Amino acid sequence: MSADRQPASLEVGRLMSELEDDVRRARRKRLLARGGATDYRDVDLYEKVDVTLRRALEARDHDALLLPDLLDSDEEWRLSLHLTWASHRSGVGPLLIFVKRRLLLPMFRWLWEYSLENFRTQRRVNKVLFACVEELAIENARLRQAIERGGRGASPEPPAPSLGPRAPGLESE
Repeated sequence: MSADRQPASLEVGRLMSELEDDVRRARRKRLLARGGATDYRDVDLYEKVDVTLRRALEARDHDALLLPDLLDSDEEWRLSLHLTWASHRSGVGPLLIFVKRRLLLPMFRWLWEYSLENFRTQRRVNKVLFACVEELAIENARLRQAIERGGRGASPEPPAPSLGPRAPGLESE
C-alpha cells in the first residue's frame, strides 16, 4: 500500500458516517414537512432523540427488558397467537369442537392468517416500545442522579450507541 493512500476501512467508515448523517437530515426534514414535533427544528435536539431511540432499537436485547419482566405476572398483556379449542360442556362439547375445527376453521382460515400477521407485527411494536420506554427511564434516572450529586462526577450522557447491524425483525424506513 502506498504511503499517500488511507486504508479502505477508514474510507468506508467515513462514507457510512456521511450516509447516516444524510439519512438523518432527510428524515428530520420529512418529519417536519409532515407536521412532526416543532422541537425537531433544533438539529442538536433531534440528533439526541435519534441517538436515544436508535439505542433502544439496536443496542437492547428486546427479550431482556425490565418492563415486560415486571408485567410477566400478568399474562394479559401478551398476545396469544395460537388457537385453542376447548369446551366446558361435557356432553355436546366434543361435537362443538369438531364443528369448529372441521367446518368453521376452514371457512375463516384466511381471516385467522391475516390476523396472525397483525398480531406478530403488534408484538414486535410492543417490544420496541418497551425498549424505548426503558431507555428513556434509564436516561431519566441518570439525569436525576446527576442532579442529586450536584452535577459532580456524574455523566448524564449515556454511552454512545453502536450503530451496527439492526436487531432482527426491525426494518428501516
